[in-house]
Formats: sequence, structure tokens, C-alpha cells
Amino acid sequence: MHILLVKVSLSYLVHLFTISGVVFSFLALIFAIDQNIPAVFFFLALALFVDGIDGTLARAANVKVHTPNINGEILDNIIDFLNYTFIPSFVIYWCGFVPEGLELLSASIVLIVSCYTFANNTVKTSDFYFSGFPALWNVVILYFYLLNTSALTNFYLILIFAVLTFIPLKYLHPFRVVQLRKTSLFILLLWMLATIVLLYFPQSSKNLITLSYLLWAASNTYFLALTVIRTSKDR
Repeated sequence: MHILLVKVSLSYLVHLFTISGVVFSFLALIFAIDQNIPAVFFFLALALFVDGIDGTLARAANVKVHTPNINGEILDNIIDFLNYTFIPSFVIYWCGFVPEGLELLSASIVLIVSCYTFANNTVKTSDFYFSGFPALWNVVILYFYLLNTSALTNFYLILIFAVLTFIPLKYLHPFRVVQLRKTSLFILLLWMLATIVLLYFPQSSKNLITLSYLLWAASNTYFLALTVIRTSKDR
């Protein structure tokens, strides 16, 4: 009986850990209203961290058995929609990322196509790749910000990614895809470190900034290559 109580308690703690993502989402929204973009990305990154490991924790705690009254997948999708789609769409609308007059249209496109992604039962392949652009709008706006792309360029890119939602290119889920998982997680770590330097320490030495951009480019090339390779296998 005591062991069962511990297992049930652990399962609820895992769900609570997942729920923390909605708090990070709310904090990101507060800073987005103030147009404090680095702070927005900080809390979106915390939410991304939670999303990256909560599934592993849930499987380890066997939450489906010990807390059958809570649907962790629905809970996860709600929080993911907030952090991957809703907050980024608000940033696009509110923070001048697209041309004046196109804010509502741009945000609406992001929200609408993302609803399709989250409702699509075939969005993940049997080997856990995403089929179609997986609504990573938090990453999209990060690139807008760091690359300082023009508002018009951002609008066109939003249209392109919206179309890619419906094209079955395969995108890596670094935590779920078994093949090359250790390599992918290492590359993801390098990408994260480079992003931290570029986002929060832009006044660092020229050599460090150059190295960060090189790591950023190399990691993006790696993930793009996996998309091409995995997509080609379906042809």
C-alpha cells in the first residue's frame, strides 16, 4: 500500500511538472506585452525544457497506470500549443515582427495552421519524426530576432512555414527518434549554448560570437540534413 501511494504521488508530481509549462507561458506573455524579447525567450526555453523531458518522466513513473484519471497527452498538447504557437503568434502580432497592417493576418495564419498540426493524428511517423512543419513557431521567432530579418521577409517566411505544415517533409524529434539520438542531443546542446551566447551575451568577444554563429550554422545544417535523408526514405 505504501509503495502504491509513492507511485501515485510521483505520477501526480510528474503531471505538476508538466503543468509548470503553463506558468512559464504566462510569464512569457507578460514580458511579450512589455516587448522584452530576451525575457520572452527565457521563459519559452524553460517551457521547452519541461516539454523535452516530461514525456520521459511520465513513462518512467508509468502515469497512465497510476493516475488514469488524468490524460497527460491532452495536458501536454494544451501547454505545447500555448508555448509553441499562442505566445509566438502574440509576439508576431505585438512586437513588430511583420509589416504594419499584416500583424493580425500573420498571427491568424500561425494559429490556424497550428490547430491543424495539433489535431493531426498522423503528425508523427512510426519512428517519431514529425510529418510536416511541427508548429515550432517559438524557434521561428527566435530566428527572426537573432538574424534581424526584415518585417517583410518575416511575413513571407511565415507563409512558407504555413505551407510546409501540409507538406510531409520529416522533421527530427531529438528526444524521441532512436536513430542517432545521442548525436542529435549533443548537437541540440551545442545549438542551445550558441543560442544563449547570441541572445544574452551579444557583446562577448568577436571570437566567441563567431564561434557561436558557426556552431549555430553547423547544428542547423545537421538537422536539415536529417530532414532531407529521412524524407527521401519515403520516396
